[in-house]
Amino acid sequence: MWQFITGIMIGVVAVGLPWSLRVIQKKRAPCSHGHEHEGLIKLSKLTGELAHEIKNPLSTIKVNLKLIQEDLDGLSDTLAGRASRKIRIVQGEAERLHSILDGFLRFIGRPELHPEVTDLNELISDLVDFFQPEAAANHITSRKALSEEALYCCVDSAMIKQVILNLFVNAQQAMDHGGELIIRTFRQKDWVVLQINDTGCGISPDTQAKIFEPYYSGRRKGTGLGLAIAKKIIDSHNGTISLDSEPGRGTAFTIRFPRCTLGPNSEELKTIE
Repeated sequence: MWQFITGIMIGVVAVGLPWSLRVIQKKRAPCSHGHEHEGLIKLSKLTGELAHEIKNPLSTIKVNLKLIQEDLDGLSDTLAGRASRKIRIVQGEAERLHSILDGFLRFIGRPELHPEVTDLNELISDLVDFFQPEAAANHITSRKALSEEALYCCVDSAMIKQVILNLFVNAQQAMDHGGELIIRTFRQKDWVVLQINDTGCGISPDTQAKIFEPYYSGRRKGTGLGLAIAKKIIDSHNGTISLDSEPGRGTAFTIRFPRCTLGPNSEELKTIE
C-alpha cells in the first residue's frame, strides 16, 4: 500500500517538475547567448535546490507510510494511536511539499499587477491594526510613526499587503521573547518610503548577503521563498527593498516606491519620474 501511495506522489513530482521548467522557459525573454548561458546556470541551481527541498519531505512520507503499514498488520488500540500520530506527520510533510511547489510556481511566474492609487499611510495603518492581536499575543508592542502628509503611490494593494504581512511575521519570529515592532513612513525626494524595524535577534552579515536568494531560509521549516517573492513583487512595482541589521540588536527593512501625484482629474494618476 505504502509503495503505491509513494509511487503516486513521486510520479506527481516527476510530471510537475518538467512542467514547471517549461513554464520557466516560456517566460524567459529573448537574450544573448551569454545571458542565456548565465540564465541556464541559475535555472539549474534553482531546480537543483527545489529537488533537494522536495526530497526531504518525500523521504519522511515514505518511511512513515511503511511504518503505518506495519502497524496496521496487527492493529490494536495502542497501535491505532501510534498510526494516528504517524498519519499526522505524513499530512504535515505533504502540506510542506505543497507549499514548496506552490511557492516555486509563484516565484517563477510574472506578477499580474492591478495597480491603483494608494495612500501608503492608510494601507500600513490598516495592516498594523490587523496584525495587532497577533503581536500582542507574542508580547510585541507595535508602534506607528507615519508621515503627516499623504504618501501616494501606484501599487497592487493586495500584493503589497502580502509582502508587508510577511515582513511582520518574520519580525515576530525574530523576537522570541517579545520586543518592539516599529513602522515608519516618510517621503524621500521622489520616493515614498516604508521602514519596518524590529528589536529581535538580528541577522549576521553573511546571511544578509543571501537573504533575498530563493530557497535560502534561516528557519528550519521555512520554504526560503518568502523574501525572494517579496523582492520580486517590489521590483515589479519599480521599487526597491533593502535591509540593515545588527546581530543582537534587530533588523530594519526599507521599501521604496515611486511617488505619485493626483492630476486635475482625481482619477488621473501621474507618476513622478
